[in-house]
Amino acid sequence: MEQKANIKFCFKLGKTAAQTVELMRQVYGDNCLSRAQILRWYARFKSGVETTEDEARPGSPFSVPNEGLIAKVRKRIQEERCVTVRMMADEFGVNRETIRQILGEDLGKRKVASRFVPHALSDDQRHESVQYAKDIIKTARRNKNFLNSIAAEDDSWCFRYDPTTKRQSAEWKSPASQKGKKVRLQKSKVKTMLVCF
Repeated sequence: MEQKANIKFCFKLGKTAAQTVELMRQVYGDNCLSRAQILRWYARFKSGVETTEDEARPGSPFSVPNEGLIAKVRKRIQEERCVTVRMMADEFGVNRETIRQILGEDLGKRKVASRFVPHALSDDQRHESVQYAKDIIKTARRNKNFLNSIAAEDDSWCFRYDPTTKRQSAEWKSPASQKGKKVRLQKSKVKTMLVCF
């Protein structure tokens, strides 16, 4: 506050911006405002601003978490584990840092992304795979040359689009809870097995 008043004093005396910077450095030494800050304040006084108070900054003011807000955040992440800090800050009318503090310090939560697994078979798909294998074994037992006649064998899955990314599927979890699993691509109900003879 004192340095800003002195910048204003230099301006009123008719000193240039460069002279003001030099005088401020002589008086305050290592504790002097930076050159950019001095020039910014000098320009403000030159434009007609008289106050040495900082302008109000945009954004939500920092608020101290209370029990009511903590309970609201706890309930919100129980309803939807993938909710973002920004969504909760907008919903409750507080800044994001307050929500982060509540989640991390008060509730002991952290955002954890699911672990990708290559595929997840439904019970029907597992049953069908076992049936295909049993049919091949049964045919091979009946016909001893059957396995020699197989040229190639392959499974082919039809994929469908999975819109959620790993980041979108991240959930708020306590340190003790296990990491979830996310299938990389969802399989359709149809599986085609190709066996060439």
